[in-house]
Amino acid sequence: MTRVLEFIVALIIVVVTGVVVGIIMPSSGHVERSLVVSKDLRQVYDVVANFRTFPDYAVLRAYDPKTQYTLSGNAYGPGSEISWASQDEKVGNGKLTIASTKPEFNQIDTTVNSAQIIWNVDNEWRGSDKHFTLDLLRQGNTGKLTKITWSYDVSYGFNLIDRYSNLYIHGQPDALIQYSLNSLQNLLAGVPNIDYSSLDPYIQQTKPTPVLLVSTSMKRKDGLDGLNEATDAAIKEIQDAAKKLGVHTNGPRVIFTTNYGDETYTFDVAEPIDTDTLTVAGQSEKLTPPTPPSLNDQLQPASSSTAAAPANPDANAQPGSKDRYGRLVVDNNVRATLVFGGPALQAVWNGTAAGVPQTRDMLKAYAQTHGYKYDEVTNRLYDILVQPEVKDNTGAIQTYAQFSVYLPLQDGPNGGTVPQQTPEQQAGIKQPGVLNANGQPASSSSAPAPASSAPAPASSAAK
Repeated sequence: MTRVLEFIVALIIVVVTGVVVGIIMPSSGHVERSLVVSKDLRQVYDVVANFRTFPDYAVLRAYDPKTQYTLSGNAYGPGSEISWASQDEKVGNGKLTIASTKPEFNQIDTTVNSAQIIWNVDNEWRGSDKHFTLDLLRQGNTGKLTKITWSYDVSYGFNLIDRYSNLYIHGQPDALIQYSLNSLQNLLAGVPNIDYSSLDPYIQQTKPTPVLLVSTSMKRKDGLDGLNEATDAAIKEIQDAAKKLGVHTNGPRVIFTTNYGDETYTFDVAEPIDTDTLTVAGQSEKLTPPTPPSLNDQLQPASSSTAAAPANPDANAQPGSKDRYGRLVVDNNVRATLVFGGPALQAVWNGTAAGVPQTRDMLKAYAQTHGYKYDEVTNRLYDILVQPEVKDNTGAIQTYAQFSVYLPLQDGPNGGTVPQQTPEQQAGIKQPGVLNANGQPASSSSAPAPASSAPAPASSAAK
């Protein structure tokens, strides 16, 4: 009987001690980790202000490669959501929701030195009011470094069991932050160091358009004169081919970038035509989109008994046949095909064609930070001359040329379909119009007459 009483007393002491310890333990938990990345604050902000790249840097798939993600809510900013599901107990099921972003994305410029994004956490970790806070602080002499402080906060209230779980806050929450932060640094390292804050890109829904095109190239050292010369020669070939085919070109010229190399720029020049069916070599052909060449077409092994393959596999293609890209051969240099179709990230550049390559780089960096997937090998960037340059009688520029630059987009994994709008589009930020020589909006008297509308954007652009 004495032993039973001793056991009961000991049990009471343990319980009372446990309750007392639980009461004096903190009613909340906090853990944080920091690192400095060599990226501008705006780029880091854009990556963590949406969840489209979260599966690429979150540690969860390192625990369970079969972790499934689902995106929902807004595409960017507050209201964006990502949920995950896993059979691994270490990962479990959960959801993150962006609760707030301060300041707004369009208020971040070189004068803004800090920003904060808060993610609400809904998972199996104990406690309530669980959230991650990502504090961004501009650093470095030139302000091109960003310190990222990723913290986790949780409230335990008067739940003693939850309070005891604070002993394990340096377990899963801390590990998720530490490993994910390192992976985030690696992801950011792949984003080009280019300032795209002056860019106001839109997501446009484009429609398939029939074109005639010519592949050409130029030496980079030849500059704009070389570009204009190569483009004019290609346009002449296209116009001559259109005349022979009995069709009409009905839109501004388009340039598809094949390879912007250090020494040579390789590209296709195209013009839209008014029909998607052509008669070549006595046969009627309905145009189709190009297709990537197969490896067999590209890697033909040479043998001692056969002559070396020509530098251009399509050099001897006959009119009416298809080249290795599935495009209709019109003559030695001119091809016919369908281009565009599907969503594309689009931005405006006012100036000479020398600024188009930088705009392409801005679009690619913007796409990476916003989690927009693209493949410039199969769906190449292109630019459309919307307005030609206008000069006065002395040769001085009166209004700049305007180019519309496009980066085709594609759906990503984890339900990551292309959003209907960019944040700029959703906020109602207008793209720039034609500019005069002073960089100001051109007046109606000095602006050139609008070129025929580009065939790429569908009339019902995403809203």
